Amino acid sequence: MNVTIQQTEKLLRENHKFTQLGLSMMITRLKSLWAKDQSQEVLQKSMNEINTFLDKFKSGMASDFEIISKL
Repeated sequence: MNVTIQQTEKLLRENHKFTQLGLSMMITRLKSLWAKDQSQEVLQKSMNEINTFLDKFKSGMASDFEIISKL
């Protein structure tokens, strides 16, 4: 699963509860960066980082994929 730019922006603007602590921590860190600089570049880098994380840990993230797919 890969997130889109639109889903990434929703992840950075909204609050969601994820089962994976690592995903939650990464999203929190990216929200902090996004709050300081809401440029397209930061959004693109955030999307790439989220997609890399999701690809690496996809085997244990079924419930989190379900949350993200509804965005």
